[in-house]
Amino acid sequence: MPIVTSLTKTLGIRIPVVQGGMQWVGVPRLVAAVSNAGGLGVLTALTQPNPEALRTAIRETRKLTEKPFGVNITLLPSINPPDYAGYAQVAVEEGVRIFETAGNNPKKLVEYFKANGCKVIHKCTTVRHAKAGARMGVDMLSIDGFECAGHPGEEDIGGLVLLARAASELSIPFIASGGIVNGRGLAAVLALGAAGANMGTRFMCTVESPIHQNIKEKIVASSEQDTVHIFRTLHNTARVFKNKVSQEVVAIERRGGAKFEDVRELVSGARGRQVYELGDPDYGIWTAGIGMGLIQDIPTCKDLLATIERDAEEIIAGLGRMVVPERQAKL
Repeated sequence: MPIVTSLTKTLGIRIPVVQGGMQWVGVPRLVAAVSNAGGLGVLTALTQPNPEALRTAIRETRKLTEKPFGVNITLLPSINPPDYAGYAQVAVEEGVRIFETAGNNPKKLVEYFKANGCKVIHKCTTVRHAKAGARMGVDMLSIDGFECAGHPGEEDIGGLVLLARAASELSIPFIASGGIVNGRGLAAVLALGAAGANMGTRFMCTVESPIHQNIKEKIVASSEQDTVHIFRTLHNTARVFKNKVSQEVVAIERRGGAKFEDVRELVSGARGRQVYELGDPDYGIWTAGIGMGLIQDIPTCKDLLATIERDAEEIIAGLGRMVVPERQAKL
């Protein structure tokens, strides 16, 4: 029997798991594999160099799956901002009706999506920001705990407390993100009040993931202690893999008075992309969450999601068996 939540009902998927939007990773092959396996695959718009390239990626994805999939648009501070409106328009024109937004205030995008009958999941790292997202009219929130890869915010609140607060204070459904890689994690966040889970690092380490095999094997060989935070002193904290480059960035920050210009070359996106392409884990900055400590294999998305679904169902059923009549409890 499937696990039915507001996430599965709203998006028309079987398993309450979303593959989060990941730069250079959320491409058609992976997205289609996740959706075909019963979850929600998500194309990362800014992986594509321009809106028309996103149009091509959407069409390629649709050739690979008839299941629902979404598009992520992350709004980031930039001297020359991408054509966010163009990406959004192309996706809507191509029939995409599920979007994940993140980053700076997405109100204009949300209004555009809702005017076109779309479902919107907005990702944030605090209950305060989640409430602001709800006021914008999004359908669902994605709550990132401190365990997550990428940007966990500046308040350092782990999922256990953050999700429990979200359950008691939010008026719309939410999914959980950060440190979730298996059925036990999915069952845990459902118990905390989430409608499902958003997973990133786990999907990096699958057969269909586009990153180099060396990086997948590095994830398997690593533990929860193999990440580090950069940009802490710049108030733009990011959790990334602990390698020579990220440790150099941390050392520069610790000297005091560091500016972005001091680390610009070390953290360039081009170097990070080449990590995934060339397979050298020390070449540049790349994101990874502490869920690495629980990743022990490189399965297909089909096998991964089937295992997550089965294990979560068994754990939930087992928890239910703990509740017994009082007379039995005394035996």
